[in-house]
Amino acid sequence: MQNKVTKAIFPVAGLGTRFLPATKSVPKEIMTLVDRPLIQYAIDEARAAGIEEFIFVTSRGKSALEDYFDHSAVLEAELEAKGKDDLLEVLKSTYMESGQIAYIRQHKALGLGHAVWCARRLLNKDEPFAVILPDDVIAAEKPCLQQMVEAFEEKPACMVAAMEVSADKAKSYGILDVKEDMGNVVSVKGMVEKPAPGTQPSNLAVIGRYVLTPQVMENLNQLKKGAGGEVQLTDAIADEIAAGRDVHGFRFNGQRFDCGSKAGFLQATVSFGLQRDDLKDELMGYLQDVVVSQQAAE
Repeated sequence: MQNKVTKAIFPVAGLGTRFLPATKSVPKEIMTLVDRPLIQYAIDEARAAGIEEFIFVTSRGKSALEDYFDHSAVLEAELEAKGKDDLLEVLKSTYMESGQIAYIRQHKALGLGHAVWCARRLLNKDEPFAVILPDDVIAAEKPCLQQMVEAFEEKPACMVAAMEVSADKAKSYGILDVKEDMGNVVSVKGMVEKPAPGTQPSNLAVIGRYVLTPQVMENLNQLKKGAGGEVQLTDAIADEIAAGRDVHGFRFNGQRFDCGSKAGFLQATVSFGLQRDDLKDELMGYLQDVVVSQQAAE
């Protein structure tokens, strides 16, 4: 197996029903945090990690997502004619070169594992690959996937991003059963999907970043149905543990926002807005006014 990770799979076939009615016509992945769509944050993170080929697993109604990465000659000419060079550079940063991006359809919603399996023919038999869930936006000095790829090159085994969660929230995540804690990297002996309260084996939850070995795709080829009658990616990873191969959890440095929820999306919007020099003063002033008003009302 080669150790260099150059391809990433982005499962983006979901309907985004939690954001209706907006997602009736706008794919959730191009809803914007400040002025960049969710998918752009994921792409930028992948590029920083050395990803060269981007595989999107889509579904019907996602054409706007595909158009987003295409060249826009009319808009480019308009910005150039008006001398708006800064905006022109922003526009060009969204472009993807021909052949760098591929779109695969997932015709039925059969689970995350099935979505990843749909991309199998675009991967070589011996190459590891990354999986990025755009709903999970991670603010970090060094992008999360870059941290993971560097760790993978040192310890080439399946790796899942992990963060600590409180006991009352563990039931909403896949939780790692830790064999050995080595700091940022932990050796995993099991994974429990959404454990009943009080039964979680640790406080380390799996979130939407994975660096996986080729064998995981072989495991997915079985299309084994798991929780909810769906093909689960965690099951294919757990099969590696059962086969005696290493699986690692990776404690990343950074803050994760669950942009699959409305509250998480709003929190991310505020956080990213406060990081912008052109927005932070006005936004902070507004937030302070809101807090003062609420305190006065109480």
